[in-house]
Amino acid sequence: MPKQIHLAAHFPGVNNTTVWSDPRSGSHIEFSSFVKLAQTAERAKFDFFFLAEGLRLREQGGQIYDLDVVGRPDTFTVLSALAAVTTHLGLAGTINSTFNEPYEVARQFASLDHLSGGRAAWNVVTSWDAFTGENFRRGGFLAESDRYSRATQFLATASSLFDSWPDDAIVADKENGTFLRDGSVGTFKHADAHFDISGRFNVPRSPQGRPVILQAGDSDAGREFAAATADAIFSRHGTLDEGRAFYADVKRRLAAYGRTREDLLVLPAATFVLGDTDADAAEKAASVRRQQVSGATAIKFLEQLWNRDLSSYDPDGPLPAIDPDVSDTSFSRGRASVRLHRDPLAIARDWRAKAEAGNLSIRELIIEVTGRQTFIGSPATIAAEIDNLVQQDASDGFILVPHVTPDGLDEFADTVVPLLQERGVFRTEYAGATLRDHLGLAR
Repeated sequence: MPKQIHLAAHFPGVNNTTVWSDPRSGSHIEFSSFVKLAQTAERAKFDFFFLAEGLRLREQGGQIYDLDVVGRPDTFTVLSALAAVTTHLGLAGTINSTFNEPYEVARQFASLDHLSGGRAAWNVVTSWDAFTGENFRRGGFLAESDRYSRATQFLATASSLFDSWPDDAIVADKENGTFLRDGSVGTFKHADAHFDISGRFNVPRSPQGRPVILQAGDSDAGREFAAATADAIFSRHGTLDEGRAFYADVKRRLAAYGRTREDLLVLPAATFVLGDTDADAAEKAASVRRQQVSGATAIKFLEQLWNRDLSSYDPDGPLPAIDPDVSDTSFSRGRASVRLHRDPLAIARDWRAKAEAGNLSIRELIIEVTGRQTFIGSPATIAAEIDNLVQQDASDGFILVPHVTPDGLDEFADTVVPLLQERGVFRTEYAGATLRDHLGLAR
């Protein structure tokens, strides 16, 4: 039997993946946009709907970077509201383990799982910068090893709260007037280097027992954290060779924690551009990339590497003759991608060589070196590519990121999904009620 493909929908809002200036683009804040994307995903029988979450608006040159996400409603509020307008679709939210507390987060996820009938998922993330920490009382930031140590203990603490109520705690015997089987339910005590709490958890056991745990780290520590604790891991490795290498590395780590390959799903993020033919799709993809990287966006991207104000430069002109500023002063704040520029001078030399070889302007170069669409082609081509990547163990499925919000998923749902169903690799109906059922995970 072929592997079954898992699909999820990411609500991207406004960022460099989306084209907010497209006439079809709608609000990334109004509830109707969330409803539209979620209901399209459910109509197509997707596993879950996914929300990212940032705890501070990113800045460039001391100003809000308004070509990126500039505001989004609270995750729990949105997902709880979506629980009322969907019936099967999983509801996954990104909640930070660095600046939150276990009791509060466990209570929110247990509540969401109850409200949705067992469809909650928690993407456990950490924060890496003091810039974000300024929004919180504790401030500061943690070293990478400490971040994952706190995240591990945060999840362990939350799990002890979820587990503090047994499944049969509530008897609700009206005839005898007995509501609880045991009055000691909800008792918890957890003490470690990060948390020292005790008391009673006030939310009964939820339908899934615990929410599905998602994780997005790509570092060695992140992969180890996922192997030990997660039900699914996000990945940026969407090609066959890179995907298979990442897949094999993460799956081999599971045995050390007494887990099997089936206990952790690998789900890369993926963009797509569809056309009537492959050639038509390629032409559309080139147009989308030029919309995603406007002249202003190209300069902003360049500033992130050059670490200096380049607003006076022409995006249709050549790269700056000056070198990047390698001082500790940060022109771009809050962007995790900036950390990838470990050696700005070396990257700048590489970009100059690419620009010279291809006679590329700043904008053309940024289009060349930044993210590209994962899938480009006709529905038949994309369905075949997705199926091949999953069957070849490059992934277990994909989290799809449309470039138009909220209608960008419709074409995929209407054209690619039926072809995957014809191949026998994607469900035609939901087989269970909970997200764990959809993902093939134990309660």
